Amino acid sequence: MTSNMVTKADQEKHQYTQQVDFAQLKSELQLMEKNDLAMIKAESDRLQVDMEKLKQRLREEITRTQAGVRLDLNLEKGRMRDESSSQELKIKEVDTRIEQEIANIRTAIQASKATTLQYLVGFVTGCSALLMAYMRFRV
Repeated sequence: MTSNMVTKADQEKHQYTQQVDFAQLKSELQLMEKNDLAMIKAESDRLQVDMEKLKQRLREEITRTQAGVRLDLNLEKGRMRDESSSQELKIKEVDTRIEQEIANIRTAIQASKATTLQYLVGFVTGCSALLMAYMRFRV
């Protein structure tokens, strides 16, 4: 039975060896954990830098797009103003032509009135002369 048993010194030596092995394992695990943590932190920092770069690019793209839209709007406003000015000019031209036509029609009406009045005066004078002649011969 004593051959199956271990001496106290052997047991302590074996226990000490296990403690040293566990301490080494623990330090290796802590070192691996620190390395993993450092790698994760480095990856996180890199991702944050990438995110900031993407945010900056997005801001620049938005700014560029807004500038393009503003430019398009300003160009459209200018085009609308030019078109409006052109339309106003055409309206003024048409208005002037209408006023000229109205003035020509008024002139024609006045001339027609004068001509009609001349014929009427001539007709009345002629009728009056005939009437006077008739009355003179009759008396």
